[in-house]
Amino acid sequence: MTTTPHPHPSAETTAVGESRLHIALRGDLDHENADAFVRDVAARLSARPGATDLRLSCAGLDHIDSMGLSALLMIRRHARTARVRLHLDERPAHLERLLRITGTLDHLTGPDGTERGAGSPPAPTDGPS
Repeated sequence: MTTTPHPHPSAETTAVGESRLHIALRGDLDHENADAFVRDVAARLSARPGATDLRLSCAGLDHIDSMGLSALLMIRRHARTARVRLHLDERPAHLERLLRITGTLDHLTGPDGTERGAGSPPAPTDGPS
């Protein structure tokens, strides 16, 4: 059974007007609910125009498929458009592995002021230092 990863109302831990938006992922992020999750996060970003950071707590993420990964990439795009830094906090091993295998770890967690995963190598540069 798939559990919708929509954040529980208590997962949003910041008050209106603050610069950080916290959302906790719980359950599965997959083909059944990825689009709804992207819409929900995009609406939360739109409702918080002064936000500078979007923190997705991934500790409760049980499963993620290719559509779930696509949802994270779309959320990254929405965040970047809104000039908000995306942070994927408390990444479980299965998410970390998926991000590494697909080559999306640095894109989702790397440069542009976003956090980096523990043990991640430095981002490549465009030329010699």
